Amino acid sequence: MHDLDHYSALAAEALAAVGLHGQPDGLYEPVRYIMALGGKRLRPAMALAACELCGGDPKVAYGPAAGLELFHNFTLLHDDIMDAAPIRRGQPTVHVRWDANRAILSGDTMFALAGRSLLDTPTDAIPELLRLFFDTAVEVCEGQQMDMDFEHRDDVSVEEYLEMIRLKTAVLIAASLRTGALVARAGEPLCRELYAFGIAAGMAFQLQDDYLDTFGDERTFGKQSGGDITANKKTFLYLKALELAEPSHKERLLQHYQSQPLDPSEKILEVSSIFRALDIPSEVRGLMQDYHEQAMKHLAMIEAARGPSPALQEFARKVMVRER
Repeated sequence: MHDLDHYSALAAEALAAVGLHGQPDGLYEPVRYIMALGGKRLRPAMALAACELCGGDPKVAYGPAAGLELFHNFTLLHDDIMDAAPIRRGQPTVHVRWDANRAILSGDTMFALAGRSLLDTPTDAIPELLRLFFDTAVEVCEGQQMDMDFEHRDDVSVEEYLEMIRLKTAVLIAASLRTGALVARAGEPLCRELYAFGIAAGMAFQLQDDYLDTFGDERTFGKQSGGDITANKKTFLYLKALELAEPSHKERLLQHYQSQPLDPSEKILEVSSIFRALDIPSEVRGLMQDYHEQAMKHLAMIEAARGPSPALQEFARKVMVRER
């Protein structure tokens, strides 16, 4: 078995084989642009690692792996429109560089290309792969709608938030692992353990993302710092702060999350200072650790059945210590 970099390189090979040079060029140029921005390629790498771990040839999973990454980037492109985000991976977002209409249509094309790529494998698991893909796509959309609904609610609970990030983020990581296992024709117990590992690791991954949005270095994180605060996102940081805050802090938080100043810098600074005063960074890290421990329990079951997986071990470590 190999490390995560090995499978990331294979994922790049898989994506290079996808045709993104169709006509009209105005449709495909934004697709090439967002795909060229890079990213960690974690989802296709996880699919390829799981395939090989389960005894399959990872090259047989190239099509499904590429499809997962196309779908992931499609969701980012549309999320950026809905969030009015100006920066993605350190560069202007697609709707900023072109316009919202172009971004929507190019994103729709990416979704279609993703589904088509799922078919590009000689395995007889295609019906199961498509069912998993479309079930996951529906869940991701459900999570996105919950996220948008939260912006207009003042009674969001931590439990609701965790369910939202399970749908919006963790299920795609879990589905990537299960996709690789299905291509390799692994049995259901192993598929189930890989999926459960992906859910737990994905939860920790998203919590770290939320933490970095407020406290990360914009130069290394690749997104605008404080974007969640600016957009009044009800993240774990905010919801936990409301639970722990005394009346004065709570009132200030609620006031800030009902405002949309033209210059959000002061709002970001004050909200983040309240988070620090309430030791919210430690609260986030504690919950991340809980999910990490769950992930490691599932990984132990997987490795007991199939042997060590340096790639999955590395992914589990990265969700706890990554900078971007």
